[in-house]
Amino acid sequence: MTTRATRGPRRRTVVALAVILAVLAAFVIRLVDIQVVSADDHVEDSLQVGQLGSTVPLYGSRGSIVDANGTLLASGVTVYDAVLDPKVIKLLENADTPPKVAWSDAADQIATITGQDAEEIRTGVAETLAADPNSQYYPLKKGLSTEKFLELRDLGFIYLHMKPRETRVYPNGAVAGNVIGYVDSAGVGQSGVEKLEAQCLSPTSGERTYLRGKDGNVIPGSDRTVEAQDGGSVQLTIDSDLQWYLTQMIAEEAQRMGAQSGTVTVVEVKTGKIRAAAEWPSLDPNDLNASSPDDWGTKLFTHTFEPGSPFKAITAAAVLDSGAADLNTTVSAASRETFSNGAVINDAFVHGAENYTLAGGLIDSSNVTLSKFGEMVAPQVRFDYLQKFGVGEKTVGFPGEEPGVLHPASEWDAQSLYTTTFGQHFTVTAPQLAGAYQAIANGGEKIDLSLIESCTNHDGDVVKPDAPEREQIVSESTADTVSRMLENVAVQGGLSEMIEIPGYRVAIKTGTGEVPDGNGGYKQGVYFTSMVGFAPADDPQYVVVVTLDQPTKVVSSTATASAFQQAMTQVLKTYRVSPSTVPMDELLPKFK
Repeated sequence: MTTRATRGPRRRTVVALAVILAVLAAFVIRLVDIQVVSADDHVEDSLQVGQLGSTVPLYGSRGSIVDANGTLLASGVTVYDAVLDPKVIKLLENADTPPKVAWSDAADQIATITGQDAEEIRTGVAETLAADPNSQYYPLKKGLSTEKFLELRDLGFIYLHMKPRETRVYPNGAVAGNVIGYVDSAGVGQSGVEKLEAQCLSPTSGERTYLRGKDGNVIPGSDRTVEAQDGGSVQLTIDSDLQWYLTQMIAEEAQRMGAQSGTVTVVEVKTGKIRAAAEWPSLDPNDLNASSPDDWGTKLFTHTFEPGSPFKAITAAAVLDSGAADLNTTVSAASRETFSNGAVINDAFVHGAENYTLAGGLIDSSNVTLSKFGEMVAPQVRFDYLQKFGVGEKTVGFPGEEPGVLHPASEWDAQSLYTTTFGQHFTVTAPQLAGAYQAIANGGEKIDLSLIESCTNHDGDVVKPDAPEREQIVSESTADTVSRMLENVAVQGGLSEMIEIPGYRVAIKTGTGEVPDGNGGYKQGVYFTSMVGFAPADDPQYVVVVTLDQPTKVVSSTATASAFQQAMTQVLKTYRVSPSTVPMDELLPKFK
């Protein structure tokens, strides 16, 4: 029988036990909350407190650049910088128990792998120790491949250390090097596609954060990693095989002609895609010091020039498209004439007054003839056509690309009112010239040029640029008529035999542009020569532009004939373009 006296202590015991269990339950619940429910939040907070947390950056690799066929043009590669610890070498050599491989023999083994002189390594280590007996740093060799890294690692020398780093390599060297560009020591694009497509190519860094205990071990559950993301892969429209050939060819031709530089641009007529952009002097991004800093960029997109005679075809297009003249219209033109406003215009050759047709003016490349046809159209109308054909506008937004200079028609003076009809008083780049002729070859439809095919990001998603803009800038009949006249230039002009490609009908126009002297005038006796054309003339597929800057062996546009013929021939072979099957129309008369 329980008495009142015994019930009191028992009740207190039960209450105390209940309190203890409640407290324990509260601790357990809180512990579960801390270590399970809110563990991630607490770990994240702890990593931000004092010096308890450690953060290690993680780096992704820069993306690659490939050509239209997937051929690798630029990539990130891991290399290793090897260093020696002279102090450890000395301690081992002076130890009571010598190492298995003496330092002298070890230097021989190391040198065999790195390709260095063993005696130089031994001398270098000795001199480092003489200068500082406690030195732990002697640079052995930088940029070792993974294969060399593994060979050195397998030697097992504790005083040999190798630190990895990423470097940029360009497997094809100078092939498209000027266009691809280069990166600085931090891996940041400095020119070319490396800069143009930085957003696609650049990796995204990650990090690893964790906590260490007093023993130095990582505390379980504290390790958090945000993975780095590699950069995307950029695909160009360029064909590297064609680019290689044209780079070699223009280098030979430019030097043979004594020119300061030379370029070749190839554009696909139906798409506006740039299939080759070759130049000399060329740049090997693997070895910048092998080239002059002046050649670290590309002249194709950054060098402007007065195009000269190739833009006579644009004047012809404006005159025909506006209805001011047709193939039967003639003008009387001598080799030197003074116009009503006092302007004096000369031809490059002496001749008497002839009743020139528009085709004849192009075939003989008569400045006077084009000036007379050009004045049939209002200056503002001609200005508008020049704009439509791309003068004064960049092509692909290339880093450092120049838009050229096109003065408003209201600012044309008495002389430039006429010189603009034959390609003077405004400037263009080689791609702009190619773009203008693409429109003529494509039935009057101008397609914006493109150099980038796509970007494939780290997830494998392919991102393509916006489709190029298309605009019918002249009628199809106008473009066909101008094409016919340009084919007559190829057949009836003085360079017909030099630019002939058996089996193919070709349309061309040459250019001999004057070079500014920097003082408001022009240099005497030297010119910027060019030739632009497309083939097959009956079904145009490719436009080719060749330029030579101030050739000295031959100073006229004849200097570019051989290079153009070789370039166009190779383009037609590369893309297996079928020969012409439709015969040329009857020859157009030069005079009437």
